[in-house]
Order: sequence, then C-alpha cells, then structure tokens
Amino acid sequence: MITNLKLNKVYYVPKQLEPGILYFSKEFGIAAHLCPCGCGNKVVAPIAPTDWSLTVKRGKPTLYPSIGNWQIPCRSHYWVTDGKIVWSYQWTEDQIQDGRKHEEFQRKSYYENLERNRKEKSVFIQILNLFFKKGKRK
Repeated sequence: MITNLKLNKVYYVPKQLEPGILYFSKEFGIAAHLCPCGCGNKVVAPIAPTDWSLTVKRGKPTLYPSIGNWQIPCRSHYWVTDGKIVWSYQWTEDQIQDGRKHEEFQRKSYYENLERNRKEKSVFIQILNLFFKKGKRK
C-alpha cells in the first residue's frame, strides 16, 4: 500500500508510472498516479474547473475532491492531502450514481454560467463601443 505521493511535474505523463509518484502535466491539464492500494491500475485525474483541482504547498500535492476509483476492480476511495493518502469509505452503487449525477449537474452549471457571463460581457462591451465611437465623432 502506498501512503504518500511525491509530485513530479512533467510535460508528458510517462507510459510506465512509478508507485508513489503523482505526475502532473500543466500543459495537458492532467494528474496521474498508480492506485495506492497496490492493484497497479493507472489513475488519471483531469485538472480543470469542473473536475479536480491540484494545489501544491511546500512541494506536496493536494487533489480535490477525493479520488473514487469506481471503474476499476479495487474501487478504492481516498484523498490526496499534502502528499499523503488518506483512505475514505467505500461508496454504494447508489452513492456512486448520485455522485455522477451531481458532477454532471455541476459541470453543466459551470459551462452555462460561462456562456451567460460571456454574453453579458459582450453586450456591455458593445454598449461601451457605441458610447466611445459617438464621442470620437464629435
């Protein structure tokens, strides 16, 4: 069992991962590591506003929210906090489905808000452009 993850910043995530290493590619927005239970499965977490966030303090990584490996046989569930693996409880199938629905709702809300803000800014900029163009004509 792996108890800690050391951060390794990379451009490309290697094909063969080493136990105990959290590989982070800022360029591709992903973090990857081997499942800390020891099963050997690769775990990939997209780093994006609608997925996971990665923070680093004193060189130690924290991923938020927790990692739930529901699609691999071990079904491990844990947090990565200051480079430490903090094991969490197993989820039931109902909890997994509810969690996926909640994630989808959050993702949809995030992108709808982005679009709404873009449109509001666009209208505001059009008004400003009209105002300043009038001022230049005088």
